[in-house]
Amino acid sequence: MSRAPRTPRAREKVLAPEAARRALASARRRGERVVFTSGCFDLLHVGHVRSLEEARSFGDRLVVALNTDASVRRFKGPERPIVPLRQRAEVLAALACVDWVTWFGEDTPKRAIGRLAPDVYAKGGDWPRAVLVAQDLPEGYAGEVRRLRQIPRVRTTALVERVRQRKRAASPGRPSQAGRR
Repeated sequence: MSRAPRTPRAREKVLAPEAARRALASARRRGERVVFTSGCFDLLHVGHVRSLEEARSFGDRLVVALNTDASVRRFKGPERPIVPLRQRAEVLAALACVDWVTWFGEDTPKRAIGRLAPDVYAKGGDWPRAVLVAQDLPEGYAGEVRRLRQIPRVRTTALVERVRQRKRAASPGRPSQAGRR
């Protein structure tokens, strides 16, 4: 009886930047079309999942580059990220549509894109194309740029604010709604 190939564990799909560069180069040598996307992915939600699935549909392999914790703090403020880099990376890597996860410490993914040279750069539709090209892409980038559909009313910042509001509403002296169904 033959055995199915072993599915890699999520943490095995989390690659340091140089290992990610080698993995992408190998995929391209095999003729695979590589898609790159990036972001904080602090609290994974349905908008992230749908965007990642759409990004994967543009090619054969998907690499997600995460902002490091310091990069997220510069971009989102001192209270973020809520989830540290290694945990964010492993959760993303567990998704079937994600082949590899890596990270970058700069404010934009420009150097990571230059280093990894993906065939497609896919980014959320809330980012204007002109901003993506000007800020994120290294000079001479020859790949395709694709904007992902926005998922209405689903944003990490809104989720964080909702939790904060509920916490304030359940402050001492008020009965908590936690645990009620």
